[in-house]
Amino acid sequence: MAKSPGEPRPSTPSAPVSRRTRPAKAALSADALVSAALAILDADGLDAVTMRRVAQALDTGAASLYVYVANRDELLALIYDRVLGEIPLPTVAAVGEPFPNWRTELTTLIRTAITVLGGHRGIATVALGDVPTGPNALALAEAILGLLAGAGIDDLTRSLALDLINLHITAAAAEESAYAAKGAEGQTEESAVAAMDEAFGRLSATDYPHLVSMRATLTAGSGDERDAWGIEVLLNGILGTPARG
Repeated sequence: MAKSPGEPRPSTPSAPVSRRTRPAKAALSADALVSAALAILDADGLDAVTMRRVAQALDTGAASLYVYVANRDELLALIYDRVLGEIPLPTVAAVGEPFPNWRTELTTLIRTAITVLGGHRGIATVALGDVPTGPNALALAEAILGLLAGAGIDDLTRSLALDLINLHITAAAAEESAYAAKGAEGQTEESAVAAMDEAFGRLSATDYPHLVSMRATLTAGSGDERDAWGIEVLLNGILGTPARG
């Protein structure tokens, strides 16, 4: 049948068009989960790291994450171990061999661990109430024990010292994270010290005689100086207090 003037010709059938309008998503993996979760933590803090938020970052459903981790706690443990991997570890002597530079190396390791953990918002607290056993946690523990061996202390004291050093690192790093968060809101070390000094200045000498008499001393020294003193006290205490099994 002839077509009427102006009647459109039938178009040539086109190839099927995929319904996907976005680029293909990267394959999920435990490593991808940790990377996404760490980015969220660094941007918005530990509380922001939820399974739902990580799933959104990976453009998937929260249920799909449970193929790789059992729950949020396991995910946080993996993030914690990833962060520990940023700490450069010293080479320590073999078992039974002397290591004369152990104290300098251990002091540097403790300071570095605090700085690295403190630089990731709140991740240090994941170690509280737990014994991290990820590969990087074990490598850090091995390094600390190896350095302590250079002090010539017995194995039981080294074991207890490992717990004490890890607790110090965790607490100091958590505090560093807290200060960093306040710093992002405009607080400086100087303003914090000034506020503390002002609070001490309002105290009654009758009720708080020691705080009032030591007002100037209580705010003396920089944060770095106090941190260095704390590590010295920690190591001196370990050396001077052998464990009794």
